[in-house]
Amino acid sequence: MTHFAEAPSLFPDHDDVTRILPVENGKVPSYLRDHRKRLRERFLSGGAVAMPDYELLELLLFRAIPRQDVKPLARTLIDTFGDFNRVLSAPATQLSTVKGVGDAVLLELKIVEAAAHRLSRSRVMLRHVLSSWDALLDYCHTTMAHRATEQFRILFLDTKNTVIADEEQAHGTVDHVPVYPREVVKRALELNASALILVHNHPSGDPTPSDADIQMTRHITAAAKALTVPP
Repeated sequence: MTHFAEAPSLFPDHDDVTRILPVENGKVPSYLRDHRKRLRERFLSGGAVAMPDYELLELLLFRAIPRQDVKPLARTLIDTFGDFNRVLSAPATQLSTVKGVGDAVLLELKIVEAAAHRLSRSRVMLRHVLSSWDALLDYCHTTMAHRATEQFRILFLDTKNTVIADEEQAHGTVDHVPVYPREVVKRALELNASALILVHNHPSGDPTPSDADIQMTRHITAAAKALTVPP
């Protein structure tokens, strides 16, 4: 007699798509076991470089959807958002509109995104800016490049040009973010910062600063110089 089993729910509101497909005797089909084994072995032997984006994404989805073929979902996510990085950084509200993305999938993706942010941040915090400039650029790219809305961050430096704090000062819409020079300088004084690095993203992909960006930078520069906090 053939028995059918369902995956134990990781969350009480797991959607139907993340349930196990019918399996015989409660076992995962051999073709799925073999496929997952091959992907894991390739990753362990060659690292992420040896894998296209959709296969790397499959490795993540294995944990969220234990006994289902996740390749179609991985390909759909890549096709929808563009690449592995954009899948991880996509807002949960957008991810959840993709058929097959339930709470378990969202959790796995957002855990990996948070881990990536923390890892890149650890490479710049309490480090001299000039000696870790590439790591600083990588960190800003990781945390901001794929955001759907504009964000304004500030890196606060001490007298030795070491990063002592990294804070999101404001976030806005797809083409505007409100920034208040008074608040920027106020925070710098609270942290006893000696210098600032201002970071701003453009969701459009065009890095050219707008007239508003230039004007805002000038206002912050003037306010900071008045209190001897060079930007």
